[in-house]
Formats: sequence, C-alpha cells, structure tokens
Amino acid sequence: MKKYFITGLLVLVPLFITIWVLSTLIQTMDQSLLLLPAAWQPKNAFGFNVPGLGAILTLVIIFVTGLIATNIFGQQLIALWESFLSRVPFVKTIYSSVKQVSDTLFSDSGNALRKALLIQYPREGSWTIAFLTGAPGGDVSNHLVGDYVSVYVPTTPNPTSGFFLMLPRADVIELDMSVDEALKYIISMGTVTPRDRKTRELPL
Repeated sequence: MKKYFITGLLVLVPLFITIWVLSTLIQTMDQSLLLLPAAWQPKNAFGFNVPGLGAILTLVIIFVTGLIATNIFGQQLIALWESFLSRVPFVKTIYSSVKQVSDTLFSDSGNALRKALLIQYPREGSWTIAFLTGAPGGDVSNHLVGDYVSVYVPTTPNPTSGFFLMLPRADVIELDMSVDEALKYIISMGTVTPRDRKTRELPL
C-alpha cells in the first residue's frame, strides 16, 4: 500500500507542479492585455476572457521589440531612451544594474553560468557545485593577488538564490558537466545524478 502511494506521488507531484508553474506563468503574461484599450480587451469585445491570449500578446511584444532593436533606427531609439533614464535620479541606478545583469545572463557573449565547477564551500573538505560567472573587475581586482575567478554558488533546491564568491583559479575544478545537468543535480538535492564523466582543472 505504501509503495503504491509513494509511486503515485512520484508520478503526480512533478505533473501538478509543472501544470501549476505553466498556469501561473500564463496568468501573469495575460496581464499584458491590460495594455490594450478597454474596448479591445477580450472580456469587453467577446463577453468572456480568452486564457493564453495575453501570453501570445506578450511573446509578440517581445519579438517585435527584438526586431526593432536590431536595426539602426531601433538602436537609436534605445540609446535615446537609455540616455533619458540615465538622467533620472535613483531610476538610473536600478535600470543600469538590472541591464548589466540581464546583458550578462542573456547575451550570447556573456560568461554567466557558462561552466559548472566543483569548489570547497563553506569550508575546506566540504564540496559543492558552483558556476563560473567571469573574473573580478574594477577596484576589486587591484586588491586580489594572483589569478582569481568569480563564481556563483546556488542554494538547494532553489538555485535562484545563492552566494557570490571570488576564488583562486587553482582552487576551482571545472566539471565535464553541462549547466543544465548541474542545475538538475542541485535542484534534486543530489538525487538526479548526471552522467559519469571525468573532471578537469580549470585551464590557466
């Protein structure tokens, strides 16, 4: 009896969580319909809501924005907009910080979460998985003697929170493991084991 119950949980829990996440995401994206004039909103136009229509509208807005931003005219508009925001106190600090993070995370040339690493944390002899995010910069690099790398240590089972560390490159081991595999390993708290491969030291 207990075996069947646990087996049922293992089948249904991931399914329900997936449906809940997708449902929440679609409901959030449906809020974009509020950008439309009241007469154009489905509830007023058809007399009922159309679930998912806002999600489609959101994707279209993102696509059109990207399309505009890739041409010269769009780049000039973005530069003008960013120039305006840079003159607004407090707003410029938030915008510039968020933009730097998003550029690092989503840019093809960015280094964020590009490699899975094995490091000793939070003490010597205790190991955990981390991600290479780049190298220390600015005045920080002036106070670090030797070759250092910047790493992000995610928490389990929520990898969106974690710790930022700067470690000597010699203390970091690069894993022959994709970022996706490492994330699954972290989220599952070590129960989903990645394929067995050889580890290698991070190249100097």
